[in-house]
Amino acid sequence: MTFLADENVDAPVVVRLRNDGHKVLYIAELAPSIEDDFILDFANTESAVLLTNDKDFGELVFRQRRAWFGVILLRLHEVNPSVMAEIVASVVHEHGTALLNCFPVISRTKVRIRQRNS
Repeated sequence: MTFLADENVDAPVVVRLRNDGHKVLYIAELAPSIEDDFILDFANTESAVLLTNDKDFGELVFRQRRAWFGVILLRLHEVNPSVMAEIVASVVHEHGTALLNCFPVISRTKVRIRQRNS
């Protein structure tokens, strides 16, 4: 699976997913400080699921009805980055392609997957 990690995603998450064999593009390495609109467009161009800590992407995809391939919102505040990497990798492994075209929210205790509205 291909992911685009927003620059606010901790590097251990990126490294772990790459080590698991996923293609992970990382805004922090490619184009730090670009606007959310461009990040979403880039994810779509790459057919990548966006990983982010930024709730503003919910506004873009649900209220503004912007096109999107998949967005995973990380709500893992005050979690050690290496533990966060394990949680994200576990969710990706468990749910796989079911994460496409959805808006999952990963917290410390659960995963809530919001389906795309038709």
